[in-house]
Amino acid sequence: MSGAGPAASVSFDARPLIEPARPADIRAFTARLRAEGRLASPFSGSRGVQLVVLIVVAGIFALVFLSVFGTILTMLAASGSFGWLTVLPVLAMLAVGGGIAWIGVRIFTGSRERWYRLARFAEANAMSYVPTLADPRLPGMIFSQGHSRAANDLVRGEHPRFVEFANYRYVTGSGKNQSTHKWGYVAIKLDVPLPHILLDAVGNNGLFGSNLPTSFDRDQRLSLEGDFDKYFSLFCPRGYERDALYLFTPDIMARFIDNAAQLDVEIVDDWLFLYAKRDLSTLDPATWAWLFATVGALLEKFAQWSRWRDDRLVSDASARVMGAAGGPTGTTGGVFDPFAAAPDLRPPPGVAPEGRRLKSRVSVLGIVAVVLFVVIWAVSIFL
Repeated sequence: MSGAGPAASVSFDARPLIEPARPADIRAFTARLRAEGRLASPFSGSRGVQLVVLIVVAGIFALVFLSVFGTILTMLAASGSFGWLTVLPVLAMLAVGGGIAWIGVRIFTGSRERWYRLARFAEANAMSYVPTLADPRLPGMIFSQGHSRAANDLVRGEHPRFVEFANYRYVTGSGKNQSTHKWGYVAIKLDVPLPHILLDAVGNNGLFGSNLPTSFDRDQRLSLEGDFDKYFSLFCPRGYERDALYLFTPDIMARFIDNAAQLDVEIVDDWLFLYAKRDLSTLDPATWAWLFATVGALLEKFAQWSRWRDDRLVSDASARVMGAAGGPTGTTGGVFDPFAAAPDLRPPPGVAPEGRRLKSRVSVLGIVAVVLFVVIWAVSIFL
């Protein structure tokens, strides 16, 4: 990857996503993943759920098939005749069994082909591929939700900075109330920690507002100039409004509007995240072309962000000045030079505690949902 986007020294190449793939190459690649320990158990993640459901369905089908087949044999033995109508149920059951077997094969071979294509796509674009990663340790809001967290189909680039494209799943609730939440994300490493800032995309909101898993106090919302508010709701910690204006200059706002208007954006610590409620690491060349163009457009502006400093940490700079006041520290040819070792008065990279996280709030819809659940439960108990 380079300053103009992922892998500028290598032109964007989407051919591995769609060109014919030999089964022997796919099998060899899968075997190598297993040998390197990079492949999770087939019963882990969403594919594991699919396999368990398939096994249960296949077991039920086998019992039903044996029962029907036994009944038909009993009828044939009792009548002493053989009619095609009596064979039709068996043929139908065999067809259903073949369909179940075909689904099982697709679950296995479809995943293997996907891994192979994405790995070759990553390699063709000077990146690397990781099939699965349990509980990624990232500070974004989606990575602290629920349980059974896992990322899959991770495509990573290292130059000029770390960028990761992936799909992500987590589970909330348990038993009958269990829900699986699916996201796609892009994670970009920044040069310095920045205040916690959220751009909630207006274009992907639902009927009841934001699709994000966390809500924030409305008094942290900052209105920006131009048409930006038509595309994003910007939240920043109170007292950091001027810092947000420094980071989101008109040219940077234009980049987000033109390239990321359908993505939610979160800046937290020294990371920038792009979120979508769908898979972003896919076999669709158009999706990758859009993502690469989006990241490339943003990377060009991050040099400005690297110069940001939190003035609330100025006391640390003052301490460095006092530490340097103990006596002469710079000499030039044996002559004291007061300019040689003057301390840097800028605050160090970092964010004061009050700017590191936005203040969240309880969702009104969440409260309503809990109240309705309690009411329904109480009615079911006492009636």
